Parts: sequence; C-alpha cells; structure tokens
Amino acid sequence: MRIPKSVIRDIERKSQKVKKKDYQKAFKERFDKLKKEMIEEFLSHPVTLEILSGPSGQNISGTLGGRANLFAFIGFNSTEKPIEPIVEILEKISYSDAGESRQGRKFNVLFPTSEDIFIATPMPWASGRSWAKGIESGISGIGYLLNKSTLSSRSGVAIQAEKKVRNLRFKRLSYISALLNKYKKKFKDLT
Repeated sequence: MRIPKSVIRDIERKSQKVKKKDYQKAFKERFDKLKKEMIEEFLSHPVTLEILSGPSGQNISGTLGGRANLFAFIGFNSTEKPIEPIVEILEKISYSDAGESRQGRKFNVLFPTSEDIFIATPMPWASGRSWAKGIESGISGIGYLLNKSTLSSRSGVAIQAEKKVRNLRFKRLSYISALLNKYKKKFKDLT
C-alpha cells in the first residue's frame, strides 16, 4: 500500500512544528541560564559590590586607593540605588525567533550597548556624564576628597575640599563595556 503524498506532507509539516517547539524550548533554557549568569557576574563585580554597600562601604574595587568608597566619592544620595537601572537593562535582554536558515533555527538577541547603560547612569553632580563610564575612563577629583560626615554631603560621609589634599589618581577598571562584550559574544554563540 502506498501512502498518499498529502499524508506525507502533513506528517512532515507536523514534525517540523514539534522540532521547532523543542528547539525553541531548548534555546530559551540556554538563553535564560546565560542571562542569569551575566547578571550574577555583574552583581559580583567589585565595583557593583562597593556601590551596593552604600556610603559606609569599603573601597574593595581599589579605585580610590582606600579613600572613602565609590558610593561616597561619586556623591550618590544616601538613599539612592544606582545599580538598579543597570540591572533593569540587563533583565530586559530578550530574543525573537528569526526563523529557519541553512544552519537551522535562528534567533535574534536584543542586547544593550554600553551607551544604553551610560545614559542610564548619570553622575549625580554632572548631567551628561556617566559614573559607569567614569569607572572605565576615570573620574577626577580624588585628590580633593575628604572623609567627613556632614549634612552638606549627598552621601553623608564625604565632601570635596576646595584645595587638593593629596596626590592620588583614580584607578580605572574594566566594568560595563568588558561585561557586555564578553556576553554579547556568548549570546551570539547561542544563536
């Protein structure tokens, strides 16, 4: 007995739908795992940990030579949560199904740029400048930093002196750009 061509085509079409669903499910699991790994790596970075510790934390990043910490030096308000906008951007990483290609099913990952994060992380005292970018390129003023608890301080624990009080330079660190470059490649390898 011969199987009609219409039945064969129907079986092939249905098996393609099953393969597509299986592949989409497997991709989503790998995607979600990689996204979680990226956010965890960001949250465990010394700069992130230092800022999360608030105005009284230690300078674990080494950017300030042990003077104050990034939260106080940058001048965040003591109740601010400067890391939240970055986490929100990272949590919005998503993907869309791009359909079939010669290599199989393809997905487009919607991934932020460093500039997206720099826009979301303004300096509290200088609009148009990003504190996250400053971590990578340097932030001036460390030589004027005084550890002093005062109501005139945004953070409550540090102020800028009018005259230079020490010769220190801000130690730049890889931060957002390095993280995004690393994971952009990893997400691309998923697709």
